[in-house]
Amino acid sequence: QVQLVESGGGLVQAGGSLRLSCAASGSISSSNAMGWYRQEPGKQRELVAYITSGSTYYTDSVKGRFTISRDNAKNAVYLQMNSLKPEDSAVYYCHLLRGFNNYWGQGTQVTVSS
Repeated sequence: QVQLVESGGGLVQAGGSLRLSCAASGSISSSNAMGWYRQEPGKQRELVAYITSGSTYYTDSVKGRFTISRDNAKNAVYLQMNSLKPEDSAVYYCHLLRGFNNYWGQGTQVTVSS
């Protein structure tokens, strides 16, 4: 089984920065794609950023502000979030795709005050 544990959320003023971390445990490999989603109350969960063994993806609204990275030795993925905006406020979830199986963390709250 795979477990994902996020950390690093919190309250920050607009323009500030936060770094989210996700530690993965279980039967995983560096070829498993990992990423971050976010969800606001009453809205669908949306993809924020993703990283595979050879590429990264960002949703348009975070390009140039967020950076996803991965440490395969630690089975961890990170999301550096700079120039945060109030509209970035959401619960952020770590995700891992292994074959046809999706794994999720418990989520970490990010709140950006204006």
